[in-house]
Amino acid sequence: MEKQDKKEVEIETVSVDDNKKSEISADKQTEIIEQLNAKIAELNDKYLRVAAELENTRRRASLDIESVSRNRVMSVTEKILPVMDAVQAALKHNPDDEGIKTMERAMANAFAQIGITKIESVGEILNPQFHNAIQMVEKPDEKTATNTIIEEMQPGYMFGDTVLRTAMVIVSK
Repeated sequence: MEKQDKKEVEIETVSVDDNKKSEISADKQTEIIEQLNAKIAELNDKYLRVAAELENTRRRASLDIESVSRNRVMSVTEKILPVMDAVQAALKHNPDDEGIKTMERAMANAFAQIGITKIESVGEILNPQFHNAIQMVEKPDEKTATNTIIEEMQPGYMFGDTVLRTAMVIVSK
């Protein structure tokens, strides 16, 4: 059997004397309250800053996602515009072909659903933001104003407020 060491433990007794209440001076209480209020204000400020940063991060992420989506739609649309041009050229060549008419309506419908609109040109005043004048001709009649678009050679398109492609037009002198 092992021999166990005996240790003596001394226990101090503490008694609370109800007659001797610890008193903190009014100045000390005010100082402690001011320190606690300063700490509360500091923590509240940190909380508000973190909450604002979180909201800003969410907003930036949302804008980034929207921008990527928008750029992707614009990129795909720019690649599809020549197909629409070919369909419209085929329709001019053969205006009675129901298959071509149906294809043109389907593409126009798809464009409308994703927010792509055709820039109106014929009869409008030339606006370099939306139109590219490739030729100027004499006015066909006296009612036509100068810089009025007489004919559209290639339609222009917009996605929301962004011009995807300007319309190529013929303008009156």
